[in-house]
Amino acid sequence: MNVILASRGSPTAAAMINAFTGPTPGFTPIVVCTGIDQPSYRTVYPPTIMLNKAAPTSEFAQSLVYGAAQLGIGQGVLDSAADDLVDADQETVVFVSLWVDADAVDETAVRHSARQATRAAIAEAVRGQDPAAARNLVESRDDLRHPFYDGD
Repeated sequence: MNVILASRGSPTAAAMINAFTGPTPGFTPIVVCTGIDQPSYRTVYPPTIMLNKAAPTSEFAQSLVYGAAQLGIGQGVLDSAADDLVDADQETVVFVSLWVDADAVDETAVRHSARQATRAAIAEAVRGQDPAAARNLVESRDDLRHPFYDGD
C-alpha cells in the first residue's frame, strides 16, 4: 500500500491525477466509495483515488480489489479523519496504490488488511517515519532485501 496526500489544485494533485487517469486493461483508477449497491454509493471524504498495482487474474480477484480492498481503504481513510490526521473535506486528495495477493481467498482479511495499511500509510505520510526507524534503515542500507530481488 502506498499513499500520497495532496492539496486540491496543487501541482502534486495534478501530477497524481494525470498518472491515475490513464487506465489500461486491469488497471482502472477509481474514486473510493461505499454503499450496499451502486445507486447508494457515497464517496469517501477526503476524496480518495485507488489504483491496483497488479491486474486481477480472476473475477474473484477483481472482487477482492474493487470490493474488499476498496471498502478497507475507505474505512482506513475515514479512520484517519477520525484520528484528525486528514480532514473529511474536499481540499485534501488521497491517492492509494495497492497490491492484493493473487492467492488471497479471505475477503474479510483483505478488507481488514487494507484498512490497517491505509491508516498506517496516512499516519506516516502526515507524521513522517519514526526517526529511530529511519536512522536504522540508513544504517542497514547494505543489508536490505526485497522479495522480488534474488541477486546478491
